[in-house]
Amino acid sequence: MLASVTRLRVRSVRYIPAFLWMTFLSQRQVARAPGFLGGRLLLDAGRTFWTLTAWDSEHAMKVFRGAGPHAKVMPRLVEWCDEASYAHWSPTGTSVPSWPEAYEHLVAEARLSRVAHPSPTHATRQFAKPRLQPLIGLDLKPARA
Repeated sequence: MLASVTRLRVRSVRYIPAFLWMTFLSQRQVARAPGFLGGRLLLDAGRTFWTLTAWDSEHAMKVFRGAGPHAKVMPRLVEWCDEASYAHWSPTGTSVPSWPEAYEHLVAEARLSRVAHPSPTHATRQFAKPRLQPLIGLDLKPARA
């Protein structure tokens, strides 16, 4: 299994409607993606959005990433976001990892995505822990389940 966590901070409220629409389309896409095992979405404070997905292989994750609505929105994030990071790892269990585990991997192994207008905390990798209380999130399940 491969797990993937992303953390995106939308730099202005004016990008939120388009960002949310593309998130909805990507959410529908991932549920139908071959190899998708499950995941979570989290709306955090300060226009910060987290995704956590589990895949049966790196190939399955890359096929999803490079197709459909997800592939169409990725270039837009350069302008929309002022913070963007991700990490991939192989969890020891067979279920979708927890948010605290995902945060640990992000802090330890994050790769920064290019953003046109980076915040002061982007380059220094100062990632705030995800706010889990109150949790504003959604569990994602494969469509075939």
